[in-house]
Amino acid sequence: MFARKVSVRLKPDSLREFASLVECKILPWLQRQEGFLDLIILALPDGSEVATISFWDHEANAQSYNSSGYPEAVQILEKLLDGIPYVKTFKVVSSTFQMLAREREPEAGNLAPDSPAQLGYQGHETSV
Repeated sequence: MFARKVSVRLKPDSLREFASLVECKILPWLQRQEGFLDLIILALPDGSEVATISFWDHEANAQSYNSSGYPEAVQILEKLLDGIPYVKTFKVVSSTFQMLAREREPEAGNLAPDSPAQLGYQGHETSV
């Protein structure tokens, strides 16, 4: 599983509109994308900065979104952003979400966790 973290500063008093646009326009599109699993929106208490974390089944699907849908998402949100979003892609090493997914998989035996030697950070950074 892979995660894409996008961080960006917001213009003043735009957090509510940002969350609404993500939930109403971007999330429905994401849910139709191959390999998309979940989206979390985080915000500083004062609403000046947000981070979104999207979860993907495979790196190729996360990268496909990065090249096809992400530029459109940025365009939808552009009027609310105070700067250029900072993007990183991570390999998910461990999560309770992964454990739940394994329990639901019919072939759960084939999804054994990586050995400690294989675990590690894998990241890609981009600016758009």
